[in-house]
Amino acid sequence: IKSDPIKTIQNTRNEHEACGQSYYNETQYENYTITHTVVDGVERIHYCPNIVKQKATILFQHGMWHGAWCWQYWQAWFAEQGWESIAFSLPGHGKSFEQTIVEECTLAYYLFFLEQEVKRIEAPVILCAHSMGGALAQWYLKFFGDLPAIISVAGWTSHDILKDCLFNAMKIDPLGSILSCFQGSKAQFRNEDVVKKWFLSENSKMSPKELRQKLGRESEVVLMQHRPPRWTPVTEHNTKILWLGAENDAIINVKHSKKSAEFYCADFKEIPNSNHDIMLDQNWQLSANVVKEWL
Repeated sequence: IKSDPIKTIQNTRNEHEACGQSYYNETQYENYTITHTVVDGVERIHYCPNIVKQKATILFQHGMWHGAWCWQYWQAWFAEQGWESIAFSLPGHGKSFEQTIVEECTLAYYLFFLEQEVKRIEAPVILCAHSMGGALAQWYLKFFGDLPAIISVAGWTSHDILKDCLFNAMKIDPLGSILSCFQGSKAQFRNEDVVKKWFLSENSKMSPKELRQKLGRESEVVLMQHRPPRWTPVTEHNTKILWLGAENDAIINVKHSKKSAEFYCADFKEIPNSNHDIMLDQNWQLSANVVKEWL
């Protein structure tokens, strides 16, 4: 929890660097191609339109318990609009190899891998980040500097995520919250009803059953780091930011999302009838269009 972010970034490396490609799958559709790879232990899902209409590439960053898979609907939709995009999985998430034990990972450790992904993309990068990924976007601003644009999708709040969401999270499922301290995510997301309460609304695009099957392990350390005294946000930046808040977010309420957007001088949009997983919920296409129009 008290680890120095700069030292962590300096001392972190990809332990599987130069190990090569361990997974490859390519699927061609009428208007785009999906290339799904694991190279040097890192999973990437690349959507490339047949006709690329934009100079920038969207880099999708997932949040806690999720992986690159959580962006599948948005990636396909944006590819139809001519946007190239890449979603990647942090170590120990999705198909990415575990390196440091997931439960012991820090935000700075995750940030190292995000920064590596930004560097490897030759085009201007638009970072689209969900939940904890929204915290990583803020940490990127602080430790690496500006990007052309950031989209925070139900992202962590600007100053203190525990203060802003702990009570809400406990209220979702008190028993599961207690059990998770001893048994991890298997207890926290022990059935479909609980998963739905955490992340989804009625008639969501991804079903609670499918989402539960995909959710993985996570570090609780990260929650302790995005708060004082370990964390203070940047007060000056030159990045254009769009902040999406979900009307029915069970974890981060709209009031706190809007306050954080105001702090960063970001444009704020509330997505109606949506829970925390905006990109998987019933209004996933409406929210994707909000992002497209803003871009």
